[in-house]
Amino acid sequence: MAGVAGDATRAVPSGWEEGAAALPGGGYGDREDRERREDRERADRERERRGRWHRWDTRWSPYAFVAPFFLFFAVFGLFPLLYTGWASLHRVELTSPGDMEWVGLHNFSRLLTDSFFWNALRNTVTIGLLSTVPQLLIALGVAHLLNHRLRGSTFFRVAVLTPYATSVAAATLVFVLIFGRDHGMINWGLGLAGLDAVDWQNGTWTSQLAVSTIVVWRWTGYNALIYLAAMRSIPDELYESAALDGASRLQQFRHVTLPSLRPTILFTCVVSTIGATQLFGEPLLFNGGAGASGGSDHQFQTLGLYLYEQGWVNLHLGRASAIAWAMFLILLIIGAVNQLLARRLRRSS
Repeated sequence: MAGVAGDATRAVPSGWEEGAAALPGGGYGDREDRERREDRERADRERERRGRWHRWDTRWSPYAFVAPFFLFFAVFGLFPLLYTGWASLHRVELTSPGDMEWVGLHNFSRLLTDSFFWNALRNTVTIGLLSTVPQLLIALGVAHLLNHRLRGSTFFRVAVLTPYATSVAAATLVFVLIFGRDHGMINWGLGLAGLDAVDWQNGTWTSQLAVSTIVVWRWTGYNALIYLAAMRSIPDELYESAALDGASRLQQFRHVTLPSLRPTILFTCVVSTIGATQLFGEPLLFNGGAGASGGSDHQFQTLGLYLYEQGWVNLHLGRASAIAWAMFLILLIIGAVNQLLARRLRRSS
């Protein structure tokens, strides 16, 4: 009897649990556990989705940000470059660009015997030297002056950059008046000094000097600010050490400033040379009556003007494309020389 009673006593809780589970509202613990488990699974899926989105965002967002540049470069840079290279191998007129006749390298070989091309190249080199060398020397001096503490230094920095912000057309037209033969300010000053008036537009050297003056006026301030930014990065300890050694301001400039500015000077020389190779607006507007011919005797016709004359005046699109690619090859040579010089500078430093 005792054993039976004990078994009955142990069986009661089991029946009670089954009855409790069958009662209305029974099994709350199981449903809550199931709901919590489902909530955790949903949270895990959400975290996984957000983690996947974060990985995609981290990986592909930089490409999305730079994609507009590559898109515009492909449309306005790469395609014109490739099409120009293809057109340079054909005889094609601007009036019918779809009619192309294959001529191979004839347009390039023709340039080797084209006296106008070599004249334009010679003028480009001359104007480039007349504008680049004084421009960078003046810019270096202006930057050296602005590097010292001056009253109103911000005003002077903005003032030297004003010519760069001026329109090419406006600046050139003003200089045309200044270099005018009959009523120009330069000839007026020469007259006061008892000298004869100069026909600036029709002379070879005088016209190139006048065009170079426009370039110098526009770009000196721009290069001066580049030099000024580079001078600001030179440690003051170098100047203090030089001063303790008894170096004057001029000696500090020669032995501290110039060696520190060698990479920057090389950069400005290359950029100015590239700009001189592509010179177009100033010589085009300097003698408006001559148009793209660069004067009555082509005395200041640059490569850019000669390209424009062949393509848009004479309508020889194939020849103009060959000139464009010749300019591109010249720029590649300039870039290679820059790379070589930069490598030597790094080795020497």
